[in-house]
Amino acid sequence: MAGTIETLAAKLAEDTMKVMDETGEDRLYVEVGNVLAAASQSLEEAYLTEIRVRLAERTARRFLIGKARELMAQRKESKPAT
Repeated sequence: MAGTIETLAAKLAEDTMKVMDETGEDRLYVEVGNVLAAASQSLEEAYLTEIRVRLAERTARRFLIGKARELMAQRKESKPAT
């Protein structure tokens, strides 16, 4: 059963993130979580964990991309013009 819950939670989180990106509703996952809470606490908990992991990864990736761009800009500025 745990595998089923994790699989369903992951797919639902993935789909939720897609809809959030399309609509700009950055708190949509809270509404979906509330719907789940009324039906299955186990699935709600697994879903919210999946969402938190995805949101954290997204935030960290944006940070890393920003740092990489800064580094590239610094390297570009420090190269002598030819």
